[in-house]
Amino acid sequence: MSGHPEVPPVVRRVRVANIANLLTGVRLVLVPVFLLVLFAGDGHETVNRITAFAIFATAVITDHFDGYLARTFDLVTEFGKLADPIADKMLIGAALIGLSMLGDLPWWLTIIILARELGITVLRFAVIRHGVIPASRGGKLKTLVQAVAIGLFILPLAGTWHAVAWGVMWLALALTVLTGLEYVVSAIRGARARSAGQ
Repeated sequence: MSGHPEVPPVVRRVRVANIANLLTGVRLVLVPVFLLVLFAGDGHETVNRITAFAIFATAVITDHFDGYLARTFDLVTEFGKLADPIADKMLIGAALIGLSMLGDLPWWLTIIILARELGITVLRFAVIRHGVIPASRGGKLKTLVQAVAIGLFILPLAGTWHAVAWGVMWLALALTVLTGLEYVVSAIRGARARSAGQ
């Protein structure tokens, strides 16, 4: 023995009020602003649709930067891990419902995607006492493809570009369903592991 008392490791506490979480909050604020612009006029005016796309794109970009800042500067918090995917779902959900109300997307597609998003959010809250379920790589890819697909539908596109938008939307739908199943399987395995450890 050296005779020196062991120094306990210093646990760094990350403040909830940090730049990464602030960007998540900005994304939440942009949701109603986006909807107001999307529905301005008759909902299909070119200038308003381009402006709505710009607001939507800005919100999506904040999603990339808040995650990057949280990881790079060690600003990850339990609040951020929970609030970030909820902010994503609110943005995506608002856009999908808005586009369906305007007749640009079929309601069945919106319902499938929102049912998955709501289900995973409920699942996150159901297991939160055991820890927050972070977004997986597949989940992040799904969010990105959804955002691209929705962005294309927000823009006043026609012809070939409209067909491209549908192609990306079909990919987004497939990823939405597959990653939803992935989260459910992961939660079940976690529950079984906890039961076996008791």
